[in-house]
Amino acid sequence: MTKFKTDIEIARDAKIKPIKNVLSKFSIAEDQNSFSLMGTHIAKLNFNYIDRLKEKNGKLVLVTAITPTPAGEGKTTTSVGLNDGLNKIGKKSIVCLREPSLGPSFGMKGGAAGGGYAQVVPMEQINLHFTGDFHAITSAHNLLSALLDNHIYWGNKLNIDQEKIIWRRVIDLNDRALRKIRINLEKIKTNIPRADSFDITVASEVMAIFCLSNNIRDLEKKLGNITVAYSKDKKPVYAKDLNAHGPMTVLLKDAIRPNVVQTLENNLAIIHGGPFANIAHGCNSIIATKTALKLSEYVITEAGFGADLGAEKFLNIKCRKAGLKPRCVVLVATVRALKMHGGVEKDDLKLENLDALKKGIPNLEKHIQNIKKFGLKVIVAINHFVTDTDKEIKIIKEQCAKLGVKASLCTHWLEGGKGTKDLANNVVEICENSDISNFNYLYTDNTPILEKINIIAKEIYDAKGIELNETIIQQVKKIEEAGFGKFPVCIAKTQYSFSTDPKLKGVPSGHTLSIREVRLSSGAEFVVVVCGSIMTMPGLPKVPAAEKIKLNKKGEIDGLF
Repeated sequence: MTKFKTDIEIARDAKIKPIKNVLSKFSIAEDQNSFSLMGTHIAKLNFNYIDRLKEKNGKLVLVTAITPTPAGEGKTTTSVGLNDGLNKIGKKSIVCLREPSLGPSFGMKGGAAGGGYAQVVPMEQINLHFTGDFHAITSAHNLLSALLDNHIYWGNKLNIDQEKIIWRRVIDLNDRALRKIRINLEKIKTNIPRADSFDITVASEVMAIFCLSNNIRDLEKKLGNITVAYSKDKKPVYAKDLNAHGPMTVLLKDAIRPNVVQTLENNLAIIHGGPFANIAHGCNSIIATKTALKLSEYVITEAGFGADLGAEKFLNIKCRKAGLKPRCVVLVATVRALKMHGGVEKDDLKLENLDALKKGIPNLEKHIQNIKKFGLKVIVAINHFVTDTDKEIKIIKEQCAKLGVKASLCTHWLEGGKGTKDLANNVVEICENSDISNFNYLYTDNTPILEKINIIAKEIYDAKGIELNETIIQQVKKIEEAGFGKFPVCIAKTQYSFSTDPKLKGVPSGHTLSIREVRLSSGAEFVVVVCGSIMTMPGLPKVPAAEKIKLNKKGEIDGLF
């Protein structure tokens, strides 16, 4: 049996170039104060350079996937592989990705820098701390918490109702013990104990603002508009009322500059921002995407988890906020994952099972149909595993053909950019012949909030409707009466199913979208809709990945990948 190198072995064997050499391919010169080096292989672009760039007609390509399973789909790997493939066929392309969170790295997922011969490097730094952006976001978020509690401690001039504080704290780790806490327990005369809670940093509204801001001044304005609490006379209290937006921006002034690294094939990658798509909007920063579009012919970007979450939010939220119009969508699927949707257990995925594959393909078909509802063309990338059989691959291609969609077999994990040349050529053909005027959102700004949720539930999740109580109806009413009714909605739900039940694979129908909570993100300018049992502070599994992570005798990291 052929023994393949592991991701980390491949990454450590890579011939990484100095990042200034990679940037020089795009005429980005160090002597023009275009970037700041963060070591030899990582740099941050400078705003005085970004602001000098002229608009180009770069073509934006979104990479998304079918509903995720434990079998893996390989969205990031495919994004990197496609970028290398486009460069391989002579196109100037940049890949834009999100930064990994420490939560899944020490939880159960491991690294998030691609895999095999389709990776971004230096992989270990990217997966652990990187350039410190997430720490800056965590600090800015918690500074606002500290200023809020300090204001109350010193007399509460804003008359804040401590029972109406809605600003939670954050940390970039999975820690279920912090979901509900009590603070102010020290016996001081002015202390009033109260309930509080933590979210993971990737669910922070500061993270969302970070990724949805067009520049640093826009960032400061949005931070100031964060609603942190309500006064005793029921008026909203904003971060700017606490004079918090200035120091928060100071903490983020370097983080907001896009990070540049390279793929194994020494092609440019921009990695910036990192909200999860199951509990946030799941896209990298607008600044990174727009910068890449000014620099290259093609920009490949991914949206988190399946197309029902990441792609829907990319299209309805990010594109709406940034005025972006993608040329096409690449939908990643694997034979293994589709067989799981057809009822096969993970241990049996190596065996050919055509019946299970056919039962699982409707999940792929539903995602294709959903993407077409936005007026976009889609191509399927079959991320190849060595256990896939010719018969299984043929079935997927035949089913895609019946829907008028091309499907490319991709071997980038094993062959890098060479393995995505067919996909790259098909993407170029679609992009050159697509009409971006056909792109549309699923709802308008003026659509009522509950109707926006209903549209997503029915059109994207195939639900029969939404389920909510009177309290939530009144919350939504107050949000609309306060002037925030035009905001898009950001639905937080399980990534493992179209429904709110992670056990329902394939394409469940007739279910309802159960709404548990509604949160106003007045700074990020969307409304978060928490559904089912999804948690904005994840917990660790029974055996966390962290238990296997250590430094070996060479000082290298073992167990992370």
